[in-house]
Amino acid sequence: MNLFRFQSLEIWQLAIELGSQLCEIAEALEAKKKYRFAEQLNGAALSISNNIAEGSGSNSKKDFSRFLDYAHRSVFENANILFLLHLRKYISDEQLTFFLEELNKLARKINSFQKYLSKDI
Repeated sequence: MNLFRFQSLEIWQLAIELGSQLCEIAEALEAKKKYRFAEQLNGAALSISNNIAEGSGSNSKKDFSRFLDYAHRSVFENANILFLLHLRKYISDEQLTFFLEELNKLARKINSFQKYLSKDI
């Protein structure tokens, strides 16, 4: 049962799953007492799905599109954090590749959905 509009959106479903996986990395960082890295990753990971959800509650497509832009930017923030974590040897080559591919896929889907919304604006 979907009580909220965003639950039926593929981009939100992908974002919430990816965010959960990124939060697992953040928890591992906390265990290593890398609190600042963990905090940054947690915030960025949650930001994607949060902005999609918040935007879906907008009264206009233009406003929803603005929140999708925030979510899209958060995808890039996550990618940047992951690059740094990889350089610091906190995540493996495989993890970096997996998450960058998933983030890229999500960024493209968010962009496509924004274009769909803008047709009627």
